[in-house]
Amino acid sequence: MRSSAMKDGVEKAPHRSLWKALGFLDEEINRPIIGVANSFNEIVPGHRHLKEIAQAVKEGIRMAGGIPVEFPTIAVCDGLAMNHKGMKYSLASRELIADSVEIMAEAHPFDALVLIPSCDKVVPGMLMAAARLDLPTIIVSGGPMLAGRFQGEAVSLTTVFEAVGRVKAGRMTEEELTCLENTACPTCGSCSGMFTANSMNCLTEALGISLPGNGTIPAVYSERIRLAKLAGMKIMELWEKGITARQIMTEAALRNALTVDMALGCSTNTALHLPAIAHELGLQLDLKLFNEISQVTPHLCQLSPAGKHHIEDLWKAGGIQAVMRELSRKGLINLDLPTVTGKTVRENLAQVEVVDYEVIRPLENPYHEDGGIAVLYGSLAPCGAVVKQSAVAPEMLKYTGRARVFDSEEEAVDAILAGRIKAGDVVVIRYEGPKGGPGMREMLTPTSAIAGMGLDKEVALLTDGRFSGATRGASIGHISPEAMEGGPIALVKEGDLIEIDIPNKRLDLKVSEEELAARRRVWKQPEPKITHGYLNRYAELVTSANTGAILKERK
Repeated sequence: MRSSAMKDGVEKAPHRSLWKALGFLDEEINRPIIGVANSFNEIVPGHRHLKEIAQAVKEGIRMAGGIPVEFPTIAVCDGLAMNHKGMKYSLASRELIADSVEIMAEAHPFDALVLIPSCDKVVPGMLMAAARLDLPTIIVSGGPMLAGRFQGEAVSLTTVFEAVGRVKAGRMTEEELTCLENTACPTCGSCSGMFTANSMNCLTEALGISLPGNGTIPAVYSERIRLAKLAGMKIMELWEKGITARQIMTEAALRNALTVDMALGCSTNTALHLPAIAHELGLQLDLKLFNEISQVTPHLCQLSPAGKHHIEDLWKAGGIQAVMRELSRKGLINLDLPTVTGKTVRENLAQVEVVDYEVIRPLENPYHEDGGIAVLYGSLAPCGAVVKQSAVAPEMLKYTGRARVFDSEEEAVDAILAGRIKAGDVVVIRYEGPKGGPGMREMLTPTSAIAGMGLDKEVALLTDGRFSGATRGASIGHISPEAMEGGPIALVKEGDLIEIDIPNKRLDLKVSEEELAARRRVWKQPEPKITHGYLNRYAELVTSANTGAILKERK
C-alpha cells in the first residue's frame, strides 16, 4: 500500500501515534487510506451541500473496506465573482486547487482519491491533480441545480443576467426583475444550464473518470447520494485492481470528451481546461483538434443558454451515456476504453437508450451538422480565438462591423448599459487575458447586457478574456496572442472594420499590414494592473489562452 510510508514498521510508531490522536484503531490504520478531497464551502451554491456528498462517499469507502480521510480545497463562485475584481481570481484558482490536492496526497501518501468538485474551476483543477498524481481516482460532483420558473418558463442564472439589460432597455420592470431573481436559482447545485461547471462535470463521464450520471443527476435528488456511495465503493475496486487515472484519461479518452463536448454545445471554457488536463497527462491538445472533431460531430443538444432545455431535461432524456450511445451509431465514440465502472465504454452503453429525442436529437436530425465550438484564426487571432458557434444566431455567423474599443470590462459595461453601443458595432474588450487581466475574466455581464437589450443579433463582442458557459450570441473570446503580449488585438483602433466568418473559421482585422506595423512601432505594454500577491505571481507565470492558460514550468 502507498500509505505504508506513513504507518508501517517500527520506525513509523510516531506516525501511528498521530493516527491514534485522530481516533483511529489499529484495524483501521492497517486498511487502505483513501483521500477524499471536498470543495465544500458556504459561499458557492454548487458546493453548499457537499458535506452530504462527502459523507455518502465515505460510507461507500467504509462499506468496501477502506478508510476515508477527508480534506478541503477552495472553490470560487463565478456568479458572485462576476464583473468585479473577484473574477480575476477564478481561473487562477484552478492551479491552486490542483496544487492543493497534490500537496495533500503527496504529504500524506493516500492509496487512492475520491475528488468532490461541483463548480467551474474546481472540476478541471481536480482533474489536473488526478492526471498529475496518477492514483486510482474517481470524480463525483455535487450535481446541477434545478431550473427555476418565471412567468411560466424555465429560467436560470443567465436569465437574471440578461434581465438587467432588459431593465436598462425598458423591456422589463424592476419589480419583475425582483420576482425573477427570487425564483431563478431554486436549489443548491451548479447553475442549471450547459455552463462551464456542468460542461466539465458532463465531460468527466466522457473521459471515463466518473460514474454514469455524474454530469446530470440533479444535486437535490437522492440518486446523487446513491451515486456518491457507489463512487466510494468503486474506488476500492480500482485500488484493488491497480487502475489509475492515467490508465483511464488517455489521449483516446480526451477525443471522446471532445466529441461529447461538440454534441452538447459545451462552454468555450472547455478549450482552456481540456488542454490543461492534457498537459498534466504529458499530452498536447492543440486547439485545431477542436475544429477537426467539430467538423464530423453533429450538435445534438440545444441546452440553456442556447436553447430551452436544462441539465435536468438532459438527465431525464438519458444523460451523457445516452448522448454517447447516439454518437456511437456513427462510430464517433471509441467504445473500447476503460472507465472507473470497471467496464469499457461499450459495456457501459450496452443497455442505454435515448428516452427523449427532443432533448437529445438523433444523428439524422441534429440542431447543427457541426459541433458546438469553433476555433477561429486570422489577422486578429493568429494563435486562435474560441466561439460557442451553437449559440450564435444565423445572421451573426458572417458579420462585419466597426470596432468599439475598451481596455477593461468595466468600461465596456458602462458603455453598453448607457446605450452607447449600436447595431453594427463590434465591442472589443482587451487587456483582460491571462496576463493582462490578470486572470482572464469571464464577460457574462457585457454579453448578457447585449442580449438583454435585444442586440445579440446585431452586435458582436470580442475579447482576449473569456466567457461564461452562460453566454450566447456572437461572443468570441480567448483571442491569442492577448493584448498584454502585444497581440493584434492591442493594435485595434476605434472604428476599424472587423470581419467575422465562423463557418470558415476566420477572424480578421481589416487593416493593412503597413498600418499595423506602424501601430506596433508606437505600442507600449501597459503597466500591470496587479503588482502584489498571488495574481502578480500568476501573471508572471501564466501562458497564453491557446495553450490552456497553464503555468510555465521550470526547464
